[in-house]
Formats: sequence, structure tokens, C-alpha cells
Amino acid sequence: MLQRTEDPGPKLARRARGSRRWIAPALVAAAVGLGLASFYFGPAAAPQAAIRTEVVATGDVERTVTALASIKPKTFVDVGTQVSGQLRKVHVEIGDIVAEGQLLAEIDPTVYQMRVLANRAQIENLKAQLAQSEAQLVLDRARNERGQQLLRTNATSKDAAEAAAATMRITEGKINALRAQIDQTTATLKGDEANLGYTKIYAPMAGTIVQQIAYEGQTLNANQTAPLIVRIADLDTMTVWAQVAEADIPRIKTGMPVYFTTLGMPDRRFQAEVAQIYPTPETVNDVVLYNVLIDVPNKDRLLMTSMTAQVFFLLGKAENVPVVPMAALRPAPRGGEGNYVVRVMNGDQIETRRVQIGLSNRQLGEVKEGLKPGERVVLGTAEAAGAQKGPTAIRFKGF
Repeated sequence: MLQRTEDPGPKLARRARGSRRWIAPALVAAAVGLGLASFYFGPAAAPQAAIRTEVVATGDVERTVTALASIKPKTFVDVGTQVSGQLRKVHVEIGDIVAEGQLLAEIDPTVYQMRVLANRAQIENLKAQLAQSEAQLVLDRARNERGQQLLRTNATSKDAAEAAAATMRITEGKINALRAQIDQTTATLKGDEANLGYTKIYAPMAGTIVQQIAYEGQTLNANQTAPLIVRIADLDTMTVWAQVAEADIPRIKTGMPVYFTTLGMPDRRFQAEVAQIYPTPETVNDVVLYNVLIDVPNKDRLLMTSMTAQVFFLLGKAENVPVVPMAALRPAPRGGEGNYVVRVMNGDQIETRRVQIGLSNRQLGEVKEGLKPGERVVLGTAEAAGAQKGPTAIRFKGF
């Protein structure tokens, strides 16, 4: 008797299709789990040539706020003229060092000399008139006394006696008027003498001539504007005008240590302190900036007007401490402030370690716990620096 045998082909095909439905998700889940495990714990072994590492060294860590700045003299004065006239002579040039009271320039004094001479002559004329009136007053007083004596003996009329008294008082009035005119003309003379003195311009302070505005032969009009001739600056002390963004200004305090470098001397640090913070900001391209002033000695005259500087306001500093690149650190799971995870080379193996970081900036962090100088930390892989290839490039990619 023949038995019917069922063909197993369709059943095997259905089983194969069903198994393929769960194989792909399982592979994806395994890959994700393997990636997470390798992220926190590292692989059991890795080719050292493909891993980028850095040695934990001993160094300094600074936390700073940076700002761009311009350098100006701390003290300067624009020297002008108080009188109008032609600039006859300028006795200094740009770069000259002048002392306080030194003659700088001269205005043509002719007009003011003539005014002084005229006022002096007027005073002499008034004094002569005064002397004449005083002599007349002596005569008028004598006549008044005789008139009063004659009036008491009825030897003259009352009208004659009153006329003599009136003449005496008129002469006294003339004398008072002449004395007032002399005082007025004397005051005018003093003003003209002062203006004559202003035709010679002297240095109000010691310093260096840093700018010349007017030149010989120019006519200066002091009635409309204050004409300037030169600028004197004290270059022994310079002021750095740093513009700090409004987000950083709350951390800047008067007396805070600061250092700066210039465009021409990037390797030299100039040490100073914050001298003043201006409360009124400036808005540049919709950015609010506050001026912070820093005074710095300049005896060697290395700093010059309008130099560009990069200023570093020192918020904190740790010296001679173990430092680790911040690129090797990642925030620790369920860790507080300063807690990080770092991968450390242990022979050919990579181990994950928790570390405590103190003071830090964008490049370096101060190691409080977890690492020692000489240990080598993992930054990433060579593949991460170039083209990313597979899970390994993602797992060891620097950040």
C-alpha cells in the first residue's frame, strides 16, 4: 500500500522567511548594545597605532575672559590758542619731548601790541586830566571858603557863594569820573596784556608731542572754535581700553589681575590690573560692549598709541598641577559638577575611569582625582580624524 508523502519545500521556505523577520532587528540591537558598552567600558583590546592619545602632564590652567582693546595714553592734553591771529612760529615737532612751561608756538602779536600801547597812552592822558582837575579842585575849594566867609559878613551875595560851592562839587565829580575811567582803562589794558601773552603758547604739562594740528602760516580764529595746535601726551603710563561683552562684564571687577599681548609682540605678556569699569556701554553692530580701563607702566616705550591688544582677564589660575585635554573628557553618567569619564591606556588595553576636574578652560582641565602625570588618555582614533569607518570610528571619535 502506497503512503502519500508531503513535499517539505514550502514549509522550509515559510520558516526561512519567518526567521529573517527577527534576525535583522536582533543584529541592530546587538550592534547598538556593543556600541554603548564599548563607549563606557572600551574594547578589550585595540590596535594602538590607530588610537590618538595624549600624556597627562604637569602644567598651569587659567580661566580667563578675553577681549579686544586699543591702547591710548593715560594723560594727554590738546594745546590750543585763546586768541585769533596768524600762527607765526611752531617751535616743536611730532616726537619731541617737552617740559612743562616750554614755549611751543607763537601767534602774530602785532594787533595785541598796538592795543596795549593805545591803552597805556589812554591811561596817561586820563592821569593828566586827573592832575588838572585836582589842581582845579584846590582853587575851587579856596574860592568856596572865601565865598562862605564873605557871606557870613554879608560882603557878597548868597548866589555868588552858592556858585562857588557848586563849582567845587563839579570839579570833585570830574575827578571821580576820571579815576573811574583810569580804572576801566587799566582793566582793559590788563586784558590786552593777557591776550598779548597768549600769543605765546607754552606747554601745560611735560610729555611728548604726539600730534600737530596747525602749522605755520595758518590763521586761527578763536572766536568761533577753539583752534588746536599740538597734542601732548604722557607716554610713561598707557591705558588699555578693552571692550567687554555684556555677558562677561558681571565677572570683571576693579583690581582684578589681567594680562595682554599686542599684535606686534604676541609672545610678551604685559601684566596689570583693572583700573576702572565704565558703567555706560557702547553699541557696535547691535553688540553691547562695556569699556574696561587698564593702566600699565610704559617706561621702555614699547606700547604706542592706537596699538591693538588682546586682553585676558584672569578669573582663576592653578599652577603646577596635573592637566588633561578637555577633548579626552566626557560627562560622567549621574555625575555632579567636575565629574567626567576618561579612557586611559593600560598597556594595550583601554580602561574607562572616572576623574574629578577642578579649574578648566576650553583646552585643559585641572585633575583633582583619577589621573596621574605620565598616564596616557585617549583622544580618539586616526579614523575619526579622517573618514569615519564603521562603529570603531564612532566609538573613539574625539570631541
